[in-house]
Amino acid sequence: MTTGAPIPTHPARPRRSRLRTFLPLSIAAWLVLEIWLLTVVAGASSGFTVFLLLLAGFVLGAVVIKRAGRRAFRNLTETLQQQQSGATTPPAPSGNSEGNGLMMLGGLLLMIPGLVSDAVGLLLLVPPAQKAIGRYAQRTFERTLREAGSGTLGDAFQQVRMHRPDGKVVQGEVIRDEPGDAPQGPRPPLTG
Repeated sequence: MTTGAPIPTHPARPRRSRLRTFLPLSIAAWLVLEIWLLTVVAGASSGFTVFLLLLAGFVLGAVVIKRAGRRAFRNLTETLQQQQSGATTPPAPSGNSEGNGLMMLGGLLLMIPGLVSDAVGLLLLVPPAQKAIGRYAQRTFERTLREAGSGTLGDAFQQVRMHRPDGKVVQGEVIRDEPGDAPQGPRPPLTG
C-alpha cells in the first residue's frame, strides 16, 4: 500500500556516525602499536622479560579488580543497612567510594596484554588522575543528557525502531488480540 509519495530510485544512505567510522580504525591501530611495542621490548631484553611483564600486569589487575569489587560491595551493604535502620539523612560519601568504576577499569586494562594498556591502567589507579577523569566524564555525560532533550529512554527506542534504513518513517499501530477476547467488528483504518 502506498501513500502516493514517489519512491526514490536510489535511496539516500544515512550518514555513518564518526564513532562507527573511527572506532574500528583506532582499535586496529592500538593492536598494532601494542604488538610493535612488545616486539621492541622483547628485542631489547628477552621474551621471558616480556612474559614476566604481562604476567605481573595480569596479577596486579586481578588484585585491583578484586579490591575495588570488595570496596563496592562493602559500600552497598553499608548503604542497605542504613536504609533498613531507618536513617532519614543520606550518609556522607566516604573517600573510599569514589573511583571504584575507574579503579576496576584500570584493573581490566592491566589484565589486557600490552604495554600501552598497562600504562593507561596504572594511570587510572592514581587518585588525582581518577578525580580529573571522573569530573570530565561527569561533565560530558551531563552535557549529553541536556542535549538529548526531554523524553524517556523508551521513547528514544520507539523512535529508533520506527525509522527505516532508507530514511522513511513507517507509522503504524499495534493491536493485540488477547486469548479469550470476543471478536469485534471491523477495525478502523490506520491513519498517519
